Amino acid sequence: MDLGKASLEKEEVVIRGKKVTLFRPAKLEDIFQGDPFLQVEKFPFWFKLWEAGFVLADYLASLEEKKKILELGAGLGLVSLVAAAAGHEVVATDYEELPLKLIQKSAEASGVSLKTQFLDWTAPDIKEEFDLIVGAEIVFKKSLFSPLFELFKKGLAPGGEVVLAHSIERKRVLVPFLYEAEKRFKVLTSIRKFRGEEGTEEIVLNRLIPRQN
Repeated sequence: MDLGKASLEKEEVVIRGKKVTLFRPAKLEDIFQGDPFLQVEKFPFWFKLWEAGFVLADYLASLEEKKKILELGAGLGLVSLVAAAAGHEVVATDYEELPLKLIQKSAEASGVSLKTQFLDWTAPDIKEEFDLIVGAEIVFKKSLFSPLFELFKKGLAPGGEVVLAHSIERKRVLVPFLYEAEKRFKVLTSIRKFRGEEGTEEIVLNRLIPRQN
């Protein structure tokens, strides 16, 4: 999809006084023509602004100490854009090139500076270490548990931690993930309520702090 020829819509979001502008395709059919039930793996879930992303962005914007942050599955970039607006050093990553191009366009419109990078969780090309590795709605299937844990191990700086946000409706896969995580991390959990257009949703916010051997 050529951004120069694409029909895009713009949305402005304000979180803790940080205003960012996001761009996304105006029509889902412009980027996906398949059956979402038969082709789940190919469905562009990044097309939506997820409630968990708002909660994670709010958490990062509340941190007083500036951090070096790696976002996994950045999608439209809400979390990374707000974090950058709050003064953090951010690398936004995704498995698809289109959302990364949109994030760069959004960053320019928002007046913030961040980096973008293609990232395959099963073969992560990470040459830096980060204070925080973050992600919203990134735990969705068991086959990715081990790759994620290896990615965390490779990408976390000493004293760093992982911060994840997920809808409580994802608990069927999230609970087994956190059970495995407890073998490697101290897991802190809090429940945040997000009021959106479709009502109030409970979001699970997890901090994963590496255990000292």
